[in-house]
Amino acid sequence: MLDWWLPENVSTYGGEIDWLFHLIYAITGVTAILVFGAMLIFLVMYRDRPGRRARYTHGNTTLEIVWTVVPALILVILTFLSVPAWSKIKMQAPPPSDFVVQVTAKQFNWQVTYPGPDGKFGTDDDKTLLDEMHVPVNKVVHVNLRSQDVIHSFFVPQFRMKQDAVPGRQIVQWFEATKPGKYELPCAELCGFGHSGMRGWIYVHTPDEYAKWAAENLTATAAGGEPQKADEAKPTEPAKPAAPAAKTGGKAKR
Repeated sequence: MLDWWLPENVSTYGGEIDWLFHLIYAITGVTAILVFGAMLIFLVMYRDRPGRRARYTHGNTTLEIVWTVVPALILVILTFLSVPAWSKIKMQAPPPSDFVVQVTAKQFNWQVTYPGPDGKFGTDDDKTLLDEMHVPVNKVVHVNLRSQDVIHSFFVPQFRMKQDAVPGRQIVQWFEATKPGKYELPCAELCGFGHSGMRGWIYVHTPDEYAKWAAENLTATAAGGEPQKADEAKPTEPAKPAAPAAKTGGKAKR
Protein backbone atom coordinates (compact mmCIF):
# COMPACT_ATOMS: atom_id res chain seq x y z
CA MET A 1 0.00 0.00 0.00
CA LEU A 2 2.77 2.43 0.94
CA ASP A 3 5.62 0.69 -0.88
CA TRP A 4 6.09 3.83 -3.01
CA TRP A 5 6.93 5.76 0.17
CA LEU A 6 9.15 3.35 2.08
CA PRO A 7 12.64 2.34 0.92
CA GLU A 8 12.73 -0.92 -0.99
CA ASN A 9 12.61 -3.94 1.30
CA VAL A 10 15.53 -6.34 0.70
CA SER A 11 15.38 -8.23 4.01
CA THR A 12 13.78 -11.56 4.89
CA TYR A 13 11.92 -10.09 7.87
CA GLY A 14 11.16 -6.71 6.29
CA GLY A 15 7.73 -7.83 5.06
CA GLU A 16 6.49 -8.45 8.60
CA ILE A 17 7.65 -5.00 9.71
CA ASP A 18 6.08 -3.31 6.66
CA TRP A 19 2.76 -5.06 7.31
CA LEU A 20 2.67 -3.72 10.86
CA PHE A 21 3.65 -0.26 9.64
CA HIS A 22 0.85 -0.24 7.06
CA LEU A 23 -1.69 -1.41 9.67
CA ILE A 24 -0.67 1.25 12.20
CA TYR A 25 -0.65 3.91 9.50
CA ALA A 26 -4.17 2.95 8.39
CA ILE A 27 -5.50 3.06 11.97
CA THR A 28 -3.93 6.45 12.68
CA GLY A 29 -5.10 7.76 9.30
CA VAL A 30 -8.73 6.77 9.93
CA THR A 31 -8.51 8.19 13.46
CA ALA A 32 -7.12 11.49 12.14
CA ILE A 33 -9.94 11.77 9.58
CA LEU A 34 -12.59 11.13 12.26
CA VAL A 35 -11.05 13.59 14.72
CA PHE A 36 -10.55 16.42 12.23
CA GLY A 37 -13.96 15.77 10.67
CA ALA A 38 -15.68 16.00 14.05
CA MET A 39 -13.71 19.15 14.86
CA LEU A 40 -14.84 20.85 11.63
CA ILE A 41 -18.48 19.83 12.28
CA PHE A 42 -18.34 21.25 15.80
CA LEU A 43 -16.76 24.47 14.54
CA VAL A 44 -19.72 24.96 12.21
CA MET A 45 -22.45 23.77 14.58
CA TYR A 46 -21.28 25.74 17.59
CA ARG A 47 -19.96 28.84 15.90
CA ASP A 48 -20.82 32.22 17.39
CA ARG A 49 -24.11 33.62 16.10
CA PRO A 50 -26.17 36.64 17.10
CA GLY A 51 -28.56 35.89 19.96
CA ARG A 52 -26.91 32.58 20.88
CA ARG A 53 -25.70 32.28 24.45
CA ALA A 54 -23.00 29.92 25.61
CA ARG A 55 -24.05 27.17 27.99
CA TYR A 56 -22.13 24.81 30.19
CA THR A 57 -22.27 21.06 29.59
CA HIS A 58 -20.77 18.39 31.80
CA GLY A 59 -20.08 16.02 28.92
CA ASN A 60 -21.10 12.47 28.12
CA THR A 61 -19.79 9.71 30.37
CA THR A 62 -20.57 6.99 27.84
CA LEU A 63 -18.60 8.71 25.10
CA GLU A 64 -15.66 9.29 27.46
CA ILE A 65 -15.55 5.58 28.31
CA VAL A 66 -15.75 4.60 24.63
CA TRP A 67 -12.93 6.86 23.46
CA THR A 68 -10.77 5.64 26.34
CA VAL A 69 -11.44 1.90 26.02
CA VAL A 70 -11.28 1.68 22.21
CA PRO A 71 -7.74 3.15 21.86
CA ALA A 72 -6.57 0.96 24.73
CA LEU A 73 -7.93 -2.15 22.98
CA ILE A 74 -6.29 -1.11 19.71
CA LEU A 75 -2.93 -0.76 21.47
CA VAL A 76 -3.30 -4.18 23.11
CA ILE A 77 -4.20 -5.80 19.77
CA LEU A 78 -1.23 -4.13 18.04
CA THR A 79 1.04 -5.40 20.81
CA PHE A 80 -0.08 -9.00 20.28
CA LEU A 81 0.26 -8.64 16.50
CA SER A 82 3.81 -7.28 16.79
CA VAL A 83 5.08 -9.91 19.25
CA PRO A 84 5.90 -12.59 16.58
CA ALA A 85 8.02 -10.19 14.48
CA TRP A 86 9.70 -8.64 17.52
CA SER A 87 10.49 -12.06 18.98
CA LYS A 88 11.91 -13.32 15.68
CA ILE A 89 14.19 -10.32 15.21
CA LYS A 90 15.16 -9.33 18.75
CA MET A 91 14.25 -11.89 21.42
CA GLN A 92 15.02 -15.28 19.90
CA ALA A 93 18.50 -16.52 19.09
CA PRO A 94 19.54 -15.50 15.56
CA PRO A 95 19.34 -18.18 12.86
CA PRO A 96 22.54 -20.22 12.78
CA SER A 97 25.24 -18.91 10.47
CA ASP A 98 28.97 -19.24 9.94
CA PHE A 99 29.22 -15.67 8.65
CA VAL A 100 30.09 -13.33 11.52
CA VAL A 101 31.49 -9.80 11.38
CA GLN A 102 32.37 -7.44 14.20
CA VAL A 103 31.28 -3.81 13.91
CA THR A 104 32.75 -1.20 16.25
CA ALA A 105 31.12 2.21 16.15
CA LYS A 106 33.18 5.26 17.05
CA GLN A 107 33.03 8.98 16.46
CA PHE A 108 32.51 9.12 13.51
CA ASN A 109 33.14 5.85 11.64
CA TRP A 110 32.13 2.22 11.40
CA GLN A 111 35.00 -0.24 11.86
CA VAL A 112 34.07 -3.56 10.24
CA THR A 113 36.30 -6.49 11.20
CA TYR A 114 36.41 -9.92 9.55
CA PRO A 115 38.07 -12.83 11.36
CA GLY A 116 41.13 -14.42 9.80
CA PRO A 117 41.66 -18.11 8.96
CA ASP A 118 41.53 -18.98 12.67
CA GLY A 119 37.91 -17.81 12.80
CA LYS A 120 38.56 -15.71 15.92
CA PHE A 121 38.40 -11.99 16.54
CA GLY A 122 41.18 -10.10 18.25
CA THR A 123 44.05 -11.94 16.57
CA ASP A 124 46.73 -10.69 14.19
CA ASP A 125 45.09 -12.13 11.08
CA ASP A 126 41.90 -10.06 11.43
CA LYS A 127 41.00 -7.75 8.53
CA THR A 128 39.41 -4.39 9.39
CA LEU A 129 37.66 -2.13 6.89
CA LEU A 130 36.51 1.44 7.45
CA ASP A 131 32.90 2.36 6.65
CA GLU A 132 32.23 -0.60 4.39
CA MET A 133 30.90 -4.13 4.78
CA HIS A 134 30.74 -6.85 2.14
CA VAL A 135 28.32 -9.78 2.47
CA PRO A 136 26.87 -12.43 0.15
CA VAL A 137 23.20 -12.33 -0.84
CA ASN A 138 20.72 -14.78 0.75
CA LYS A 139 23.12 -15.45 3.61
CA VAL A 140 22.35 -14.93 7.29
CA VAL A 141 24.88 -12.45 8.68
CA HIS A 142 25.60 -12.09 12.40
CA VAL A 143 26.87 -8.67 13.45
CA ASN A 144 28.66 -8.36 16.80
CA LEU A 145 27.91 -4.72 17.48
CA ARG A 146 29.99 -2.61 19.88
CA SER A 147 30.71 1.04 20.60
CA GLN A 148 34.07 2.57 21.40
CA ASP A 149 32.80 5.85 22.89
CA VAL A 150 29.13 6.95 22.92
CA ILE A 151 25.78 5.46 21.88
CA HIS A 152 25.47 5.00 18.11
CA SER A 153 22.73 3.35 16.07
CA PHE A 154 23.34 0.77 13.34
CA PHE A 155 20.61 1.49 10.77
CA VAL A 156 19.97 0.14 7.28
CA PRO A 157 16.53 1.30 6.05
CA GLN A 158 16.31 -1.26 3.23
CA PHE A 159 16.98 -4.10 5.70
CA ARG A 160 14.34 -2.75 8.15
CA MET A 161 17.10 -3.05 10.75
CA LYS A 162 18.01 -0.65 13.54
CA GLN A 163 20.06 -1.46 16.63
CA ASP A 164 21.82 0.81 19.11
CA ALA A 165 25.52 0.25 19.82
CA VAL A 166 26.07 0.77 23.55
CA PRO A 167 29.50 1.33 25.17
CA GLY A 168 30.56 -1.60 27.33
CA ARG A 169 28.19 -4.07 25.65
CA GLN A 170 28.32 -6.42 22.68
CA ILE A 171 24.94 -6.86 20.99
CA VAL A 172 24.31 -9.45 18.30
CA GLN A 173 22.19 -8.22 15.39
CA TRP A 174 21.40 -10.27 12.31
CA PHE A 175 20.04 -9.80 8.81
CA GLU A 176 19.67 -11.66 5.54
CA ALA A 177 19.74 -9.51 2.42
CA THR A 178 17.74 -10.80 -0.55
CA LYS A 179 18.98 -8.50 -3.32
CA PRO A 180 22.51 -7.56 -4.41
CA GLY A 181 23.31 -3.87 -4.26
CA LYS A 182 24.92 -1.03 -2.33
CA TYR A 183 23.03 0.10 0.78
CA GLU A 184 23.70 3.10 2.99
CA LEU A 185 24.63 2.54 6.65
CA PRO A 186 24.02 5.84 8.51
CA CYS A 187 24.26 6.37 12.25
CA ALA A 188 20.71 7.01 13.50
CA GLU A 189 21.67 8.32 16.95
CA LEU A 190 22.93 11.85 17.60
CA CYS A 191 26.50 11.05 18.59
CA GLY A 192 28.40 14.33 18.42
CA PHE A 193 29.50 17.15 16.15
CA GLY A 194 30.30 14.91 13.18
CA HIS A 195 27.14 12.79 13.44
CA SER A 196 25.78 13.86 10.04
CA GLY A 197 28.91 12.59 8.30
CA MET A 198 28.95 9.19 10.01
CA ARG A 199 27.82 6.77 7.35
CA GLY A 200 29.10 3.65 5.68
CA TRP A 201 28.02 1.26 2.95
CA ILE A 202 26.99 -2.38 2.89
CA TYR A 203 27.76 -4.15 -0.38
CA VAL A 204 25.61 -7.22 -1.02
CA HIS A 205 27.24 -9.49 -3.62
CA THR A 206 26.22 -12.59 -5.48
CA PRO A 207 28.03 -15.69 -4.14
CA ASP A 208 30.57 -15.65 -6.98
CA GLU A 209 31.24 -11.93 -6.64
CA TYR A 210 31.68 -12.23 -2.89
CA ALA A 211 34.06 -15.18 -3.27
CA LYS A 212 36.14 -13.12 -5.68
CA TRP A 213 36.14 -10.08 -3.35
CA ALA A 214 37.07 -12.21 -0.33
CA ALA A 215 39.91 -13.87 -2.26
CA GLU A 216 41.32 -10.47 -3.21
CA ASN A 217 40.79 -8.68 0.10
CA LEU A 218 40.59 -11.26 2.88
CA THR A 219 42.26 -14.52 1.86
CA ALA A 220 45.16 -12.86 0.03
CA THR A 221 45.92 -10.64 3.02
CA ALA A 222 45.86 -13.58 5.40
CA ALA A 223 48.03 -15.72 3.12
CA GLY A 224 50.73 -13.09 3.04
CA GLY A 225 51.28 -13.39 6.75
CA GLU A 226 53.12 -10.84 8.80
CA PRO A 227 55.62 -8.66 7.00
CA GLN A 228 59.15 -9.75 7.57
CA LYS A 229 61.19 -7.58 9.89
CA ALA A 230 64.06 -5.57 8.45
CA ASP A 231 66.74 -7.34 10.50
CA GLU A 232 65.42 -10.73 9.32
CA ALA A 233 65.32 -9.83 5.64
CA LYS A 234 69.06 -10.11 5.00
CA PRO A 235 71.59 -12.52 6.60
CA THR A 236 74.25 -10.75 8.60
CA GLU A 237 77.60 -10.58 6.76
CA PRO A 238 80.64 -11.85 8.71
CA ALA A 239 82.83 -9.10 10.13
CA LYS A 240 86.05 -8.45 8.26
CA PRO A 241 89.31 -8.69 10.21
CA ALA A 242 90.72 -5.34 11.27
CA ALA A 243 93.57 -4.00 9.16
CA PRO A 244 97.00 -4.06 10.89
CA ALA A 245 98.14 -0.82 12.41
CA ALA A 246 100.49 1.25 10.23
CA LYS A 247 104.17 1.19 11.26
CA THR A 248 106.15 4.37 11.72
CA GLY A 249 109.69 4.47 10.42
CA GLY A 250 111.23 7.05 12.76
CA LYS A 251 111.63 7.36 16.50
CA ALA A 252 109.18 9.23 18.56
CA LYS A 253 110.21 12.78 19.43
CA ARG A 254 110.78 13.62 23.01
